[in-house]
Amino acid sequence: MSSSRVVRVGTDDESVVVTLRRGVEQLQAELEVTPAFPPEVEEAAAAAAAAPRLPELDRTDLPFVTIDPDGARDLDQAVHVERDGDGFVVHYAIADVAAFVSPGDPVDLEAHRRGQTLYGADSKVPLHPPVLSEDAASLLPDQVRPALLWTIRLDETGEGTDVTVQRARVRSTAQLTYEGAQAALDDGTAPEVVQLVAEVGRLRIEREVARGGVSLPLPEQVVDVPEDGELWRLSLRRLLPIEEWNAQISLLTGFGAASLMVYARVGLLRTLPPPDPRDLQRLHRVARALRVEWPAEQLYPDFIRSLDPARPDHAAVVVASTRLLRGSGYVAFDGEVPAEPQHAALASEYAHVTAPLRRLADRYAGEVCLALCAEQPVPAWVLEALPGLPEEMATSSRRASSYERGVVDLVEAGLLAGRVGSEHDGAIVSVEEKDERRGKVTVRALGVEAPVTSADPLPLGQDVRVRLVEADVEERSVRFEVVPGQLGRAR
Repeated sequence: MSSSRVVRVGTDDESVVVTLRRGVEQLQAELEVTPAFPPEVEEAAAAAAAAPRLPELDRTDLPFVTIDPDGARDLDQAVHVERDGDGFVVHYAIADVAAFVSPGDPVDLEAHRRGQTLYGADSKVPLHPPVLSEDAASLLPDQVRPALLWTIRLDETGEGTDVTVQRARVRSTAQLTYEGAQAALDDGTAPEVVQLVAEVGRLRIEREVARGGVSLPLPEQVVDVPEDGELWRLSLRRLLPIEEWNAQISLLTGFGAASLMVYARVGLLRTLPPPDPRDLQRLHRVARALRVEWPAEQLYPDFIRSLDPARPDHAAVVVASTRLLRGSGYVAFDGEVPAEPQHAALASEYAHVTAPLRRLADRYAGEVCLALCAEQPVPAWVLEALPGLPEEMATSSRRASSYERGVVDLVEAGLLAGRVGSEHDGAIVSVEEKDERRGKVTVRALGVEAPVTSADPLPLGQDVRVRLVEADVEERSVRFEVVPGQLGRAR
């Protein structure tokens, strides 16, 4: 199901890249988004970048590091972990957007229009102008930056015991990449902070299991654009362990923020309803049909964790499991805790507070927590904005999903356009309920998951031989068909 290789599936023809870039521009026009900002927004951002509001508290003594994808510039988070007796203290610095952006100023108004950063190959549409998001407000190495400094104490099991947040000046000492950090962990040369992130991350995953949380082991479909921009590539990759451990630090902070807001009965939560019982029943039927063992006493989060997405039959069950995690959103509250405050996949209340450079909601949730920890009233500008944020974020999330999927569809079609008629090995990972001759196939060597048709019912969870029959750049569509007589067998 997944591969860490980046496989070139295009040609040396520069016209392919030109076509892809034009396709991205067309997609941006359709969705009415653009990387460019109005002149008044750029001017306001430049002025803000030159005069940040720096807090009095100086914590540049803490040797923070950032751990991000290679080449990232919009660095929201920097981490420092130290031992505290048998437990740990996690210091998590989050970029302080409010040190640059004021309520109602041009940058703020534009951020509300955008909602979040959109990602797609080399065509990022940022939430804030790069002079802020990739420079003055970004936690770049060796730069003093204003930040929201979260301090979270954990016991020896990784369970949180105390959380506070305050404004502080911080300085990152190194910008690490996931690949570099993982390699250093593997060969024993990782600095202590990375080792402790790994240790705390493992403990937090154990806490997740104990809570009944669930994380789907889906591979990432990656569009890779080299620096020269001449050849675009696709790959399917699984997260490195350090990525999962680092993500646990972010989740930990979100749990702490949610606990503060729920206790005070004011704030903004990220929510997900419990799975629909009918979807659970359907997942049981899929597993049974594929002969994937699911003991009667095993809860579905434990069952999902037992799956190996490298196996076609297991991969099909993982894809079917995505139906259980539908309906995520935000809920704002002031005075009464929401009736359903939990994020079902995380089995806890949760809030987005760790990516304010890239997500509008995080700035507001962070400000609520700052006020609560300082025992001060929540700022009026935050309270005024809270009721509208869930719909603003829902709108921007739909736009982000359309953009990211559209870019991947475009790249798939562009890179495969010259290979129509070629045959490949694949695995059937989903089948339509209304027509079992239609579904989705994952083609590992090409790094794609695309529609597939067959003259006969598709063999869910089985290896198959497929032929590429359509790769239309204008329509951003790719389609395969099963080669007659080439059905495989489930492993």
